Amino acid sequence: MSDHPSIPEPKIGMLLINLGTPDAPEERAVRRYLAEFLSDRRVVEIHPIAWKPILHGIILRTRPKKSAEAYNQIWTNEGSPLRAIAHRQAEALRHGLADVSVHYAMRYGHPGIAAALERMADEGCTRILTAPLYPQYCAATTATANDAVFGTLARMRWQPALRTLPPYYDDPFYIDALAANLKRQFASLDFEPERLLLSFHGMPVRTLELGDPYHCHCRKTARLLGEALGREVDVAFQSRFGRAKWLEPATDAMLAAYPEQDVKRVAIAAPGFSADCIETLEELGIRGRKTFKQAGGDKFALLDCLNDSPEGIAMLEQLISRELAGWRNES
Repeated sequence: MSDHPSIPEPKIGMLLINLGTPDAPEERAVRRYLAEFLSDRRVVEIHPIAWKPILHGIILRTRPKKSAEAYNQIWTNEGSPLRAIAHRQAEALRHGLADVSVHYAMRYGHPGIAAALERMADEGCTRILTAPLYPQYCAATTATANDAVFGTLARMRWQPALRTLPPYYDDPFYIDALAANLKRQFASLDFEPERLLLSFHGMPVRTLELGDPYHCHCRKTARLLGEALGREVDVAFQSRFGRAKWLEPATDAMLAAYPEQDVKRVAIAAPGFSADCIETLEELGIRGRKTFKQAGGDKFALLDCLNDSPEGIAMLEQLISRELAGWRNES
C-alpha cells in the first residue's frame, strides 16, 4: 500500500543505564538534577506529604550550592566524568558487539531513559536488553531504573521485546574483571598498601529490613574479590544522607580510624560503581584523602572503577552476550 508507514529492518538493541548527573557544575543545573533524583519514591521512601516540604523548603535551597562546588572539582573538558565514561563504554561496546545497536541513558538527567528507548524503537530495535549497571541489587538503583524502562514501554503502542540484565555481584566475569583491574592498578602504585578498603554506596538500614538484598550482595562481592586477590579486604559504606541509621561501618569513619591503628598506607576501591563519578572522585578521592591525611595517614590511593578499561569492557561484552543468547542467533 502506498500509504503504508515505512518499517525499518528489525534490530537488537542494548541500553546501558547509570544513575545520572547534572548537565553542568552549576547551582541551577544541580538543583534541577537533585529535584528529580530526590523526588523518586524508590530513593526517598517517605510519604510525599511529609517529604516535599523538606525537599523544597530546605534541601533544594541549601544543597545545590555545596554539590555544585563538589562537581566543579571533578568536571572535565568532556563534561561530567560519569557521562563521558558512559559514552566511551557505549562506543567500545559498539565495536565488540557490531550486530547490536548500543545506546546509553541516565535514570536522572540527560540522556534520559524514555528518549533513548523511543529513539531505539524508531530505528527498528524490536528486541532490547536494558542493562542497569549496578552489580548489587537495590530498589533505589536497579528497581527504579527498571521502573523507568517499564513506564516508557507502557506508553508505547508497538512495544519491543524486553530483557533486563540481572545483578551480577557474584558473577565470575565481574569478580575476575575487578581482580585483574585492581592487580594492574596495584602494580602501578609507588607504595604497598597496608589495607585495601572497598567502599560501597550506603543505604539506610531500613532498606535491609524491608527486604533489599543489597547489603548481602556487597558483602559477597567483597568476600569473592578478596579471595580472587589473595588478600584481606575491609568493607565500608559511604554517602550517608539525613538522620536515619545507615549501613555501617561508614567509609569516612574507617579512614579516620586507620592511622590510630598504625595503618598509614591505604588503597580504596569502589567496586559497586561501574564508572567513576562524584561519589568516587570527590567524596573518596578528595574528601576521603583529606580525612585520612588529617588523621595522620601517609599514603593514599583511590583506585579507578572498571570504567571503559579493557577488563571492564570485556566483562560487559561477556555479560551482554550471555543475556542476548538466542536473540542474536535467530537474527
